[in-house]
Amino acid sequence: MRKKKRRQVFENVEVVDAGAKGKTIGKAPDGRVIFLTNTVPGDVVDVQTTKKRKAYFEGVATTFHSLSDKRVEPKCQHFGTCGGCKWQDMGYEHQLFYKQKEVENNLKRIGHLELPKISPILGSKKQYFYRNKMEFSFSDTRWLTLEELQSDTVFTDKNALGFHIPGMWDKILDIKKCHLQQDPSNAIRLETKDFATKNGLTFFNPRHQHGMLRTLMIRTSSTGEIMVLVQFFEDDTAKRNLLLNHLAEKFPEITSLLYVINKKQNDTIYDQEIICHAGRDHIFEQMEGLRFTINAKSFYQTNSDQAYELYKITRNFANLNGDELVYDLYTGTGTIAQFISKKAKKVVGIESVPEAILDAKANAKRNRIDNVDFFAGDMKNVFNTQFIAENGTPDVIITDPPRDGMHKDVVRQILDIGAKKVVYVSCNSATQARDLALMKHMYKIKKVQPVDMFPQTHHVENVVLLEKL
Repeated sequence: MRKKKRRQVFENVEVVDAGAKGKTIGKAPDGRVIFLTNTVPGDVVDVQTTKKRKAYFEGVATTFHSLSDKRVEPKCQHFGTCGGCKWQDMGYEHQLFYKQKEVENNLKRIGHLELPKISPILGSKKQYFYRNKMEFSFSDTRWLTLEELQSDTVFTDKNALGFHIPGMWDKILDIKKCHLQQDPSNAIRLETKDFATKNGLTFFNPRHQHGMLRTLMIRTSSTGEIMVLVQFFEDDTAKRNLLLNHLAEKFPEITSLLYVINKKQNDTIYDQEIICHAGRDHIFEQMEGLRFTINAKSFYQTNSDQAYELYKITRNFANLNGDELVYDLYTGTGTIAQFISKKAKKVVGIESVPEAILDAKANAKRNRIDNVDFFAGDMKNVFNTQFIAENGTPDVIITDPPRDGMHKDVVRQILDIGAKKVVYVSCNSATQARDLALMKHMYKIKKVQPVDMFPQTHHVENVVLLEKL
């Protein structure tokens, strides 16, 4: 029988840094790194380890001997349990410092890249209520907080509408107020839960796969429009209409009221039929006079204000004069492609999601942009020599891949093309650094601009300008 590993306790550990995935860093007496989840750089704490590896420990602070001067009081009552805004107890100027440091460290340590002076990170004017999309989950067995468990209260209301507890796919924390999306997001969520509970609509149980209400998605836009989508697992037409009609009456400002019946084992809606109950099946976003259709399945940057800043940086880095053919890789719904189109001779966008390309084409038509073409398909398969022969050799390439970065075949094709400029937009500077390392023999990094899209979290975007040697 294997011996159970004993957890260790380290006393008076100084937290010295913030690392990847929002964790903070201390040092064990033997010099090994300790990754912590509930501290701020500058704290001095006792640590109980939760994992031991050859090169590091993971742990949690159990006693705080002194608190960092970087600390602030978290605004949200759910902080520390929810896990959505892990840096809410750190002053915003310090959040920006550590995000900038992460970008620089990744480019240097992973990519071993020769860098120019990195521009100061562009912070967000809105530090709360900046998200335009939120997804909440229903549960018939809500997560009880430590304070609730330690109380003598008997809880009869077990329904929840909120967020997954970090690392627990079937545990939902009921949210009273979220500070991420502007009103009436909180009011819609609270009313949905209250009305459903009072009228006998059952909440989903993911472990046993039963219950009527599954998820609630709320999208808002800079134009003031609102989309609400309720996902049902079990379908009861009378009760479904009762809830949806109530929401339409209670919140007449809802532009698009949708629902989906999803009997699968997972919550994804991309292979499901979306049904419009009231209003339009879409809402509009707007940017510099351009209007973009947003439907339930559309990808759009979730911080509209910072997306505008990100796109302006991308356009400035490209520095187009009107004569260039531009390729926009991973174009999504074509927002960057259309945003830069008036500065380019032609823009060609490629995206793997067919529905996104349909949106891109419809948006271009609506915006009366006729110098863009969009193509759907897996990037590593579509973006090949034949495609370039048919559509022209680009002068400038803009690439905005998902967190995993670019496939090596895509990097190889960029190198084979040898465009004068490449603008690489990334939501993960670690994979960005990996890709840039493969290109450094042909391209020189001229500019680096981090952008904070998600205050109160560790996530950071980064834009890099490459010019051919």
